Amino acid sequence: MDRSVKLGKAVLKSPFVLAPIAGYTDSPFRRICVGHGCGMTMTELVSVEGIVRTNPKTIDLLKFTDEERPIAIQIFGHKPETMGSAAAIVETLEPDIIDINLGCPARKVCGSGNGAALLKDPSLVFRITESVVKSTRLPVTAKIRTGWDENSKNYMDVVQALQDGGVSFITVHGRTRAQQYSGMADWNIIAEIKSKASVPVIGNGDIDSYKKAGEMMKFSGCDAVMIGRGSLGNPWIFSGVKPGTGEILEQVRVHLKMMIDEYGERGIHMMRKHIVKYIHGIPNAAKVRGKIVLACTYEDILDILGTLEADDDQGHGN
Repeated sequence: MDRSVKLGKAVLKSPFVLAPIAGYTDSPFRRICVGHGCGMTMTELVSVEGIVRTNPKTIDLLKFTDEERPIAIQIFGHKPETMGSAAAIVETLEPDIIDINLGCPARKVCGSGNGAALLKDPSLVFRITESVVKSTRLPVTAKIRTGWDENSKNYMDVVQALQDGGVSFITVHGRTRAQQYSGMADWNIIAEIKSKASVPVIGNGDIDSYKKAGEMMKFSGCDAVMIGRGSLGNPWIFSGVKPGTGEILEQVRVHLKMMIDEYGERGIHMMRKHIVKYIHGIPNAAKVRGKIVLACTYEDILDILGTLEADDDQGHGN
């Protein structure tokens, strides 16, 4: 499945896109995923209010390196004019794509009328899209869900609004906002949207393996797949490689070093949640999980990894 894909003006080396996940998919992790075969990355979702006010924490989220290309900066907001102003600012950073978030189910995002809350108002979706498209020469894309809840699956109205507004492609998460991440993603809806849309479609939802990614593409006919939670602690999902314990622990060390280079000492604390994901399933990982959560220094983490490595060697009789 290692093949390039053209989505509008963007050319992906593979049909796998890393989903934006707040607190996880930062620059170091994006670079790691690209190294394992990810074809396109996205920043964590970024508030347009923070962009136009040049909030330092918001601006930090916009940073990326050329290694992460093609990269989309994903923005969220609900005021067409502000969305357009933010898009013009984002364009100066020279990402490959600007993506509009219409799918985030988080209460603090939806409560302000942003993210998936916009699905309730396709006419506003059109005005936002039109404003962003007119404010930049970059391709504009969007990520949606199937609707607000089971009783309002208005996905084709939203897709039409996005197409009328001028998007280059659409990513579809096969759940409603009400589902959050529970139940099953509806791949039938992704297939329906793909069959009716006039722009390329990326499928998203329940992709927890390389095999599952292929199954979604075959089932839905989508042009590419977006992988989110399935990539956490498992960047090998983009290549189909099954890593051994030694390879996993070495990747943790590399990732840890990248986090420290990027954030200084703060990177150690930020890395702990990644390590818990990486070591899930490794023999005796449960015994050290508590130590990882409390680890404060580079040496602390290396010692813990050394313990896991020693346990693995003993388990193989080495």
